[in-house]
Amino acid sequence: MTNKRSLKFGAIIHGVGGSVTGWRHPEVLSDASVNLDFYKRQAQTAEEGKFDLVFIADGLYINEKSIPHFLNRFEPLTILSALAAVTSRIGLVGTLSTSYSEPFTVARQFASLDKISGGRAGWNVVTSPLEGTARNHTIRSHPAHADRYKIAEEHLEVVRGLWDSWEDDAFVRDKESGVFFDPEKLHRLNHQGEYFSVEGPLNIDRSKQGQPVVFQAGSSEDGKNLAARSADAVFTGHERLEDAQAFYRDVKQRAVANGREPQDIAILPGINPIVGRTLEEAEAKYEQIASLVTIDKALEYLGRFFDHHDFSQYPLDEAFPDLGDLGSNAFKSGTDKIKRDAQEQRLTLRQVALRSATPKTSFIGTPEDVADRIQEWFEAEAADGFIVHTDIPSGLRTFVDTVVPILQARGLYRLDYESDTLRGNLGVPIPENRYTAERSRAAAGEAAAGSLSSN
Repeated sequence: MTNKRSLKFGAIIHGVGGSVTGWRHPEVLSDASVNLDFYKRQAQTAEEGKFDLVFIADGLYINEKSIPHFLNRFEPLTILSALAAVTSRIGLVGTLSTSYSEPFTVARQFASLDKISGGRAGWNVVTSPLEGTARNHTIRSHPAHADRYKIAEEHLEVVRGLWDSWEDDAFVRDKESGVFFDPEKLHRLNHQGEYFSVEGPLNIDRSKQGQPVVFQAGSSEDGKNLAARSADAVFTGHERLEDAQAFYRDVKQRAVANGREPQDIAILPGINPIVGRTLEEAEAKYEQIASLVTIDKALEYLGRFFDHHDFSQYPLDEAFPDLGDLGSNAFKSGTDKIKRDAQEQRLTLRQVALRSATPKTSFIGTPEDVADRIQEWFEAEAADGFIVHTDIPSGLRTFVDTVVPILQARGLYRLDYESDTLRGNLGVPIPENRYTAERSRAAAGEAAAGSLSSN
């Protein structure tokens, strides 16, 4: 074993894309968001590139102004279960909200995916930012930002407790004696908390990676605190190296303050690499994508971050409007940054909208250019790896075929998978079952007491 850091990669499979008009690109399948063959091809391409995981994002509220991918897309756990059958090593990570789901159901769903995939499941814990989500659920009032993170903390505690319902050797399955399981190794959680009351036990046992890997996406203070205490990896996004470095140091220090080691949590910014045989070719690819976006669509896209606020009411070429606290109960870290950048850089509404809808990636150029930038961020401790998303399907194939070999040749990235579980490939330890650990501590204590008495 070596302690040398190695890059980690995830691929977000985003159907017709995360933009407002990307579906109009000639290469994009217009039904990609509900096209199983498309998802299979992208997952298998990422696995060819030895990626650690594929990632499926999600949301629970749409309206007429939502981006096309959000209007008609697969539910994450369902599509990931299908992808488990056509892949063998790559991790399968899906988003599921703690604000609008029951812990028992979440624990059961991810434990099932973990068993189906042979220990490759991961849960991206989110709190759901959009106010409209409440109108699709029995909870009629959207919880405040801080409350959503308190709910998430307890929700995750319950789910992890349920995942330990069965000790690893609980199922005896001895046909001769008729003993199917050892009752002493089945445990009820009996959780009574502020937000949840759950007895347990869970009706599925642990996989060979023990528990699904926990991811967290959110860069607010509450989000960073939750990640530092509980997450194995963090999805984030930064445009500048300096900002990424500051976030990296901050979250790692918070993890240490919570009794963890810095390497216990992986920081994975999202990047949108655009690769061409020349810089000019890569720039042309970006311009083709950007040319599809009208200012009207850009305003709609910007509005989503502010709970679908109508920006068409403001003058386009005057200063970005003063929105007060608008957005603070939605995508808080993102909306805070948009407002801060607009003020500091004296941006107009038009500039902010177009920047949001067609961001110009710094990971653009030849394969060597993109590899250089990835290496720079990695070695400068701005990232432990990256979540790769591409505007057009061939972008992932190009990255795997041209950038990955360069990173491998430089000794920065694996030549093959180290494991057949997500934890094994990420280097995240298998969590010992809490009841087994308690039994071991008790036995060690008794042994120590016996040794003292015999002396």
